[in-house]
Amino acid sequence: MTNLEIVKEKLYRTNASLVVLYANGECKEYYQNRINDIKEILQENKFALQGATIADKVIGKVASSILIVAGVKEIYADVMSKYAIPILKENGIKYEYKNLVNYIQNNDKTGMCPMENKYKDETNINKIYEEKIEVSSC
Repeated sequence: MTNLEIVKEKLYRTNASLVVLYANGECKEYYQNRINDIKEILQENKFALQGATIADKVIGKVASSILIVAGVKEIYADVMSKYAIPILKENGIKYEYKNLVNYIQNNDKTGMCPMENKYKDETNINKIYEEKIEVSSC
């Protein structure tokens, strides 16, 4: 099995929201919504995702930007926003998705996710990372 197949299978088998296959071979699943798990991982150790392969239920532009800056090498998403694709391609990140959508929906499913809307035209992924991840200097 490829790394993407491993995380994808575990995402569906465990019904996790995020599965990370770390560069050291450890594979963990997480269960919070939106980007909360990604934020916690990076706030604990800003280098934790370097070289990792991840599978996530939903990947939009904000999550993909954060993951690129964090050093993730491969991404699978059950649902991926069209806003994520250009930056993934630009940065040479291998990606796959089950469903491609025009944008990530808000929690009420009445429109665009506020984060996706705020950053949809932002070209600086480092700015997105810095504004969404408050990484301590320790």
